[in-house]
Amino acid sequence: MKKIIFISFIAALTISCKSKGTIYNDPIPQHDTLTIASKFVNENRVINIWTPPNYKESTDSFPVLYMPDGGIKEDFPHIANTLEKLLSENKIPPFILVGIENTERGRDLSGFSEAEYDKQFCPVTDGAKDFRAFISEELMPEINKKYRTTSRKGIIGESLAGLFVMETFFTKPKTFDFYIAMDPSLWWNDHYLTKNADSLLSKFPDQKLKLWFAGSSAEDISEFTNKVEQTLKESSPQKLTWKYSDEPNEKHNTIFRATKEKALIWSLNE
Repeated sequence: MKKIIFISFIAALTISCKSKGTIYNDPIPQHDTLTIASKFVNENRVINIWTPPNYKESTDSFPVLYMPDGGIKEDFPHIANTLEKLLSENKIPPFILVGIENTERGRDLSGFSEAEYDKQFCPVTDGAKDFRAFISEELMPEINKKYRTTSRKGIIGESLAGLFVMETFFTKPKTFDFYIAMDPSLWWNDHYLTKNADSLLSKFPDQKLKLWFAGSSAEDISEFTNKVEQTLKESSPQKLTWKYSDEPNEKHNTIFRATKEKALIWSLNE
C-alpha cells in the first residue's frame, strides 16, 4: 500500500508542475483577453481580465487581483465567478481580476532549488524570478495603462502557484499588498522558505501587508504551513496582518474551492 501511495504522490507532483491537472466546467464569464510579448520569459503570454459588472458605467478606479493558473481552462473562470458572487452579496469591494495563462507551469512557478529530489518534478532553473519580473515590470504597467486601477494589488495561487505566492511574499514582499496561498508547495528546495522564514521576515519593509494561507491534510504540505504559522506567531513584522487556515478535512485537490470565499473576503476587505 505504501508503494502505491508513493507512486500516486509522485504522479500528483509531476502533474502540478506541468499543468493544473483537474479540469472543471465552470461557466466562462465575460472577459477581455490580451497578449503580451515578454522579454523576461521570452514568449507571448495570454492574459485574461475580468472587470466588475459596474466597470463600464463607472468612472472609479479599482484594485487588482493577479492570478497565476489564470487560463480559461484553468482557475480563471471559477475565481472570476466567485468574485462576482461575493460582490453581489456585498461581501467584498469591486476588484479587477487578471489571470495569467500557463505555458510552462513548473518553470514559471518554482524558484531556485539545490535539492536533487526536486529535479524529477520541475525544472530547477529559478524561472520564478523571470516570471515575477514579467508580472511586475511588463504585465502590471500594461494593466494600469489599459484599465482604471488603484495602487492596491494582490495575488492568489494554489499548490505550485501557492509556492510562487509565498516565495514572492518572503523574498519580494513589496511586489503586492496582499497574498493568498492555498496549500503552497513549501517542500520545494528542501523547504527553504520554511527553514528561513524567521530571517526573511526580519528583513521585511516597514509597510502594511496582508497574508492569508491555508494547509490541507497533505502531510508534505501541512507540516510546513504549520511551521510557517508558528514562525509568524513568534516573529511577525509589526505591520503584517496574517491569517492561517488549517484545513485537515480538505485534500490537496479540494482545498482551493473549499477555502476561496473566506480567503477572498478576509483578504480583499481593507
